[in-house]
Amino acid sequence: MRGQRVFVAGHRGMVGGAIVRRLQALGYGDIVVRSHAELDLTRQADVERFFAGQGIEAVFLAAAKVGGIHANHSYPADFILQNLQIQCNVIGAAHQAGVQRLLFLGSSCIYPRLAPQPMTEAALLTGPLEPTNEPYAIAKIAGIKLCESFNRQFGRDYRSVMPTNLYGPGDNFHPENSHVIPALMRRFHQAVQNDEPEVVVWGSGTPLREFLHVDDMAAASVFVHELAPAAYQAHTEPMLSHINVGTGVDCSIAELARTMAQVTGYRGRVVFDATKPDGAPRKLMEVSRLADMGWRAQWSLADGLADTYRWYREHPQAHRAV
Repeated sequence: MRGQRVFVAGHRGMVGGAIVRRLQALGYGDIVVRSHAELDLTRQADVERFFAGQGIEAVFLAAAKVGGIHANHSYPADFILQNLQIQCNVIGAAHQAGVQRLLFLGSSCIYPRLAPQPMTEAALLTGPLEPTNEPYAIAKIAGIKLCESFNRQFGRDYRSVMPTNLYGPGDNFHPENSHVIPALMRRFHQAVQNDEPEVVVWGSGTPLREFLHVDDMAAASVFVHELAPAAYQAHTEPMLSHINVGTGVDCSIAELARTMAQVTGYRGRVVFDATKPDGAPRKLMEVSRLADMGWRAQWSLADGLADTYRWYREHPQAHRAV
């Protein structure tokens, strides 16, 4: 399998880049990547032409339009349209080109807003989604069902993994469009640099969230990809084939902010703006399915944040993210 010609879609993103590093570390020597300028995954004809001429044998579909609460609220049409286009084009073209193995990366937002905690794979489609990111979630659900449908109709081996909230080197630190960890890291770093007396954190601080270092996500993705079909099928079902990836441990946003202050060396006040949206009250993944397969996360949150902050300080361009 490690001699396969593997296409990693979205290699310039945080997750795709981590998957490429993991594949290289494991000895995969024929990894195919394309930048957005070289291949626009929203253009069906271009994607089909690419697959037809590359001899791709396996795919990691990590390409996606992603963002935090502000971005999802501001650009809902972009989030549902572009993600549907990417997924349909890549999965459809992979099938047409005879690619048998594909791994689709989704998101924990596929689960209902008030799903029982921790969220099991069986919670999918059992209730209303979180309104702040419903368009993105619907696109990701469609990706799961697209993979399942190709498996049922054509006997493909298209698998799906659903990560919890991801963070790590290569994250998006945009001041408005980033997720909670890079947004807080940027804010606390600037507060330290400017000797600010307080840092304002969106929301009440009470929501509970689970966070997974991107290197753990990459390791889990390759682990699931490499599982023999019998081992994968023994822990999944044809209509419930996705697998949760997380740590199985959560913390409040207030706890996260305190840890971030410690990591960045900030000593001022931390203030919570309860007029801003909280999102879902809790999002914790039930990860026993993946644990039974033989994989568990390795990074603690404190160590992961410290690793990410080292990267952030060493890459000034991340501070200027736009």
